[in-house]
Amino acid sequence: MSISPVNGIRLFISVIVFVLEITYPIKLRAQDTLKNSYPLSLNEAISMAKRKNKWVLIAETQAKSAQADLKDAYNAALPVATASSSYQRFSDLTLYTQSLSHSITRPRAATPNAANLGLDASFNLYSGGKQKDYQAELESRKNMADVNTNEQSGNYAMQTASQYLNLVQLAELKKFILDQLKRAEIRLKMINSLYKNQKVTRSDVLRADVMLSNVQLSLQQVDNDMQISNRRLTILLNLPETIVVMPTDSAGMTKPVPAGLAMLTGQAQTSSFSILKARQNINTQEARLKGMKSANMPTLSFYTAYGLNYPNNLFYPPVDQAYSIGFVGLKAQYNISSLYHNKHKVEAGKLRIAEAQLQNEAIADNVDQEVKSLLIKYGEALNRITVKEKNIEQSRVNYRIVSTKYFNQLALLTDLLDADNLLTASRFDLITAQTDALTIYYRLLYATGKL
Repeated sequence: MSISPVNGIRLFISVIVFVLEITYPIKLRAQDTLKNSYPLSLNEAISMAKRKNKWVLIAETQAKSAQADLKDAYNAALPVATASSSYQRFSDLTLYTQSLSHSITRPRAATPNAANLGLDASFNLYSGGKQKDYQAELESRKNMADVNTNEQSGNYAMQTASQYLNLVQLAELKKFILDQLKRAEIRLKMINSLYKNQKVTRSDVLRADVMLSNVQLSLQQVDNDMQISNRRLTILLNLPETIVVMPTDSAGMTKPVPAGLAMLTGQAQTSSFSILKARQNINTQEARLKGMKSANMPTLSFYTAYGLNYPNNLFYPPVDQAYSIGFVGLKAQYNISSLYHNKHKVEAGKLRIAEAQLQNEAIADNVDQEVKSLLIKYGEALNRITVKEKNIEQSRVNYRIVSTKYFNQLALLTDLLDADNLLTASRFDLITAQTDALTIYYRLLYATGKL
């Protein structure tokens, strides 16, 4: 059947449009992925988490509010000054006689108007150290908030490092699965060729096809896991959901030697976040106890006032004139009831201090045990890397031998598939060992307060 020139041109244009419709979205998606890609090193990710993570920002806000409370406590020691003024207009005065049957109305002496304008001030001279104790308590709370901010920063830096390394691990696994996918496709073609030549059975073809399908499913699973891991990382870094983080560091980056980390064991007792918080809790309880004891002490304050008043009610009868007067004085007070009201409060405060000290010792023991355990596991992880590196070469040689034997009819397909899985697993085990070592390293830094 012949095609007219017009129809031929239409067919050609339709093919061009169809090709453009297929290829353009693919190019567009590739451009979007490239546009949204965000190359990031591990150190950059940790630094960004410390600056931008929402929970770290919340902790910083809490620390700022604690600082404001401390400033308010210092301002409370300043003199208290008050300015006041008033004006009154009185009605006539009604006087009743003979019960309420007769009344007489007179204007208020000396004038129906009254006004005053005055200033007064007071200053605490002594209150048993209560003000200083309150300031010391808020100082401890402010320090606690600062330690909490550093702890949150270190905690989310550690989580970021762990998630970053997990993304690196998945990216490497995807490379290994793609290599395995190529081997599975080539192997299936070769087995199909052998089957056509009646060199192998139908079961080998089916088994090789199943192996290819499993590898494809594994690739899809890794892609999904990478999307999930990327989203978790962007949340930690407070980045938009559309950002695709592209790790620039590999699992094979240089790792510190265990000997250089041994000093962290001793430093943990002075820099661990948990220990620092426990010590600040002791300081807070001690300051609070001192404040309770100050309630048993007398108070002494200076106060003064000066005012302008109208009319003059200091004399009798009152005089229609304005006058000004002021005074200064000292005021001493002692709350006798504090001797029995405050007794059990002081006792409870002492018990809380003892509790805080025991908590500090228990936390110090836990930190010491955790740091030493992490050091042991870190050394173990480095040894595992050495073993896994040897396993990769051995699994490669094993795969080549079994592959040669199978295609020479000297081995079973099961042996070949097992050798293929062993090669992929050994390569992935090395990456896992490397990322595990780095994860332990950052956990160690966090446990010692160095992250």
